[in-house]
Amino acid sequence: MGGGLKLAFTYARRELRGGLKGFRVFIACLALGVATIAGVGSLSEAVTGGLQRDAKRLLGGDVSLRLIHRPATQEQQAYLKSTGSMSEIVEMRAMARTETGGVGGRSLVELKAVDTLYPLIGKFGVTEGGQLKDILKKSSGAWGAVAGKGLLTKLKLSVGDTLQVGDARYRIMGTVASEPDRVASILSFGPRLLVSSASLPETKLVQPGSQIRYRYRVVLPDSGSLTDWVEQLKNKFPSAGWRIRVVDEAAPGLRRFIERMTLFLSFVGLTTLLVGGVGVTNAVESYLDGRVRTIGMLKCLGASGGFIFRTYFIQILSLAVGGIILGLVVGAVAPLLAATALKGLLPIQIEAALYPLPLVIATLFGLLISVTFALWPLARARAVTAASLFRDKVAPTDFKAGGTYLGLVLLGVAALAALTIWSANDKWFASWFVAGAIVSLVLLRLSAVLVRRTAARIKNLRSTTARLAIANLHRPGASTTSVMLSLGLGLAVLVAITLIEANLNRQVKERLPEMAPAFFFLDIQPDQVAQFDKTVSGFDGAGEYRRVASLRGRIVKIAGKPVEEVDVDSDVQWAVRGDRALTYAVKPAEDSKIVAGKWWPADYAGPPQISLDANLARGFGIGLGDTLTLNILGREIEATVGSLRSIDWRSLRFDFAIIFAPGTLEGAPHSHIAAIQAPEDLEEGIEKAVTDGFRNVSVIRVREALQSAANILDGIGQAVRATSAVTIIGGVLVLAGAVAAGRRRRVYDAVVFKVLGATRGVILKAFLIEYGLLGIITGVVSAVIGSLTAWAVVVFLMRMDWAFAPQAVLTTVLVCLGVTLIVGFAGTWRALGQKAAPLLRNE
Repeated sequence: MGGGLKLAFTYARRELRGGLKGFRVFIACLALGVATIAGVGSLSEAVTGGLQRDAKRLLGGDVSLRLIHRPATQEQQAYLKSTGSMSEIVEMRAMARTETGGVGGRSLVELKAVDTLYPLIGKFGVTEGGQLKDILKKSSGAWGAVAGKGLLTKLKLSVGDTLQVGDARYRIMGTVASEPDRVASILSFGPRLLVSSASLPETKLVQPGSQIRYRYRVVLPDSGSLTDWVEQLKNKFPSAGWRIRVVDEAAPGLRRFIERMTLFLSFVGLTTLLVGGVGVTNAVESYLDGRVRTIGMLKCLGASGGFIFRTYFIQILSLAVGGIILGLVVGAVAPLLAATALKGLLPIQIEAALYPLPLVIATLFGLLISVTFALWPLARARAVTAASLFRDKVAPTDFKAGGTYLGLVLLGVAALAALTIWSANDKWFASWFVAGAIVSLVLLRLSAVLVRRTAARIKNLRSTTARLAIANLHRPGASTTSVMLSLGLGLAVLVAITLIEANLNRQVKERLPEMAPAFFFLDIQPDQVAQFDKTVSGFDGAGEYRRVASLRGRIVKIAGKPVEEVDVDSDVQWAVRGDRALTYAVKPAEDSKIVAGKWWPADYAGPPQISLDANLARGFGIGLGDTLTLNILGREIEATVGSLRSIDWRSLRFDFAIIFAPGTLEGAPHSHIAAIQAPEDLEEGIEKAVTDGFRNVSVIRVREALQSAANILDGIGQAVRATSAVTIIGGVLVLAGAVAAGRRRRVYDAVVFKVLGATRGVILKAFLIEYGLLGIITGVVSAVIGSLTAWAVVVFLMRMDWAFAPQAVLTTVLVCLGVTLIVGFAGTWRALGQKAAPLLRNE
């Protein structure tokens, strides 16, 4: 009875008629992991599709140009208008005040001034209706304005009330219903206030060097290439200094956020599948254990090992396909469900459709996991002799896989790693995930081996229940390894996430000094400096006060090479994406840490020189003596790096990544920014004195900004923990499967113990001690692995100080203990109720 492939299919089909008993967990784990990967991938594609569809609306045109501090010249604006339809938008932060003022009568706003052509694409919606250009006109001594609902709530205003911005008076004509080009930003410091650009001169806020952003949106004719248009613009105005964005970059911040969340959630799905892989091994072993007599008889009748392997491999693969299809169905409908759940929360409408690529990737992962984790128990059934199969329950065979099957398992692992890295948008991070997953599985496996060997060495225990519990940890068929692998990986992920979140929150809440800066002040004009210093520093009880000159510039060349041609490290990509804050100084601040080079002399009068953040220098691949070229107010300035400073940005220290030596920037139009430390009881008085005396100065409350950041972190943390719970669910499923798989052996043990005189209470106590020990050990091992992972991420990826949060670890251990006790008790209770006589007669 050699058995060909056709006969193997026949036997496999007949065996599958017996139902899915023993494979429910196997199918559920596969479906859960595949659904997560397919759903996350499909949702990412759906959001990206929505971004691409709405790109022109979000950008405000075919192309968007941005300048800081200054508007485009008349020549530049004339050229833009000659190529298509152009609209100018002016954005700044400003202080809005009610007519009466007083406590709570002021608020920082994101002021957006628009022309009569705005918006070029889409429609600006006002809750009260009407045409925007008519709403914003001046009437009865006040300009019209449209406000975000948050501003009305904060200032206790209603539609029809008036407020002041700078020296201009505005009447609230409605609230924002929809803003076609508004992309939600974590850096929003206040509610929106939309006004006419014609009203800006009356505000007197447009001063030289003020932090004002000028945006020019252009809609081009259908004919012509956008790439050619951009190249022609660069050639005509090579030193304009504007940041150019086209439709592919309509919402870069949102796109990066989606990519990172996709990366993380995909890894959650992969972790769930890895945990499910343990369930695959358990299910296959349990299934083959139940078929031991059938396999033994087939081998006695002449069936070859290859026939046995093919027969059961076909069954496993058939069931795996069923689980994968179930997961794909769930993952495929994810965009449709998300489109409903996230409606109104994103600035786009999710493009709900069927996306084949994520489904193909999820299918490949499901098949590879199934085959890789099923190969070992199948190879064992193939190689073990018939006689060994019959006595395997009490005398397990020391099975050693042949080179072929060991090679296939290793090939499957390599294929999983390659697919993980290939399918991720961040290859470097994916590589770290693969390495971390392999190390974690190896550590959990070695820990399980150590536990079994240690338990085997424990002898001469007086307590019968303790002796039974310890024996259950190392006896043949013990569930020690499966329990530790199934729960350990998921709990390690949960510990890592919790500790990372705890460290992020610590940076925002606990690590800041009690006298943290209470305010940042923006747009202080040079002629206001003396009076402003006198006003702010005159409050008794206030802490340190610092003020520096500030303007903005964009890095265009690094060491003489255009930024686009330089391989900038991912950690410092932010520095070349837009304009950077700059200043100049005669001497370094008292808390500056110069780590290379030296500061210039007080009477320096040489060529442009800068002091640069050391971390930026590393990311740029430059050092002392190299050059940076910055475009400042349309002029390119090349400066030599004279010193490097170590900057701790988390301390809220008043510092700049780039500081110029004297002699370069003093003559350029610029403003000043300042910060002051103050207790809460002085904040109201300081803010009132500044806003009443200096209407052009914007005031940012640091405590409110930090609280907003903390709230955002809390929300993200809750979402991440909820998502990582998918992995825990997978682990619980596998654990339940492992307990169910061992139920037959539990019944056998319980009957033997009862015959020998053990009571149900003694047996139950032994089982609970066994699972209690397993829960504690698994929790501790998971906590160690998760803590090491979190430490590596915080220190090496986030470059933050590390602090251990013992409550997170303790919670994990307790969760693990509770889960293992509950699942273990549920799985053994029925075994304790079995009568001994029927089973003994059956044997």
